[in-house]
Amino acid sequence: MTKSAYQPANASPVVRTRSAFTIRHWSVRHARFLEHIYNLLAKLFLKLHPLWTFIGYARAEKPVMVVEKMAKSFLFGCRMCGQCALSETGMSCPMNCPKTLRNGPCGGVRPNGHCEVEPDMPCVWVEAWRGSQQMANKEAILTVQPPVDHSLRGSSSWLRATAAAAAEEIAKVRMKETSQ
Repeated sequence: MTKSAYQPANASPVVRTRSAFTIRHWSVRHARFLEHIYNLLAKLFLKLHPLWTFIGYARAEKPVMVVEKMAKSFLFGCRMCGQCALSETGMSCPMNCPKTLRNGPCGGVRPNGHCEVEPDMPCVWVEAWRGSQQMANKEAILTVQPPVDHSLRGSSSWLRATAAAAAEEIAKVRMKETSQ
């Protein structure tokens, strides 16, 4: 293989990795702001429930998933597990943990708060705790997350959450009607 005079700027894996951590770290530092945006989007998606129903959630899945993946991959390093826990984990995605631990750190967090598996990476759960302390619902981080359902990988958690919230609202209305 011939040696080239071309040397890409900042192309070392460490620099690339550090830039990804920088964006994720920004998201954690601004968890309160992102929580506000998340809540606004959730309300908007719920208002659009009749449209999703008319179009069909299955048809809406692909275009919504493209937008969701772009936004969440950039800000949080999202892996599109289909079961988003960002609002409970201080805007730090637990799927970024090399061990994919969804309910807290392993016993190997380094003294500097970094991961035992990837020493250059801040521990996802140390970051999650920091982010959660800025959010309105600080106790949400104590919510036990269910195991990952791998059949949901690559699907939109936004639409899933919207459908669940709409079903909950409908159930409340029906319950209220039957009690009168």
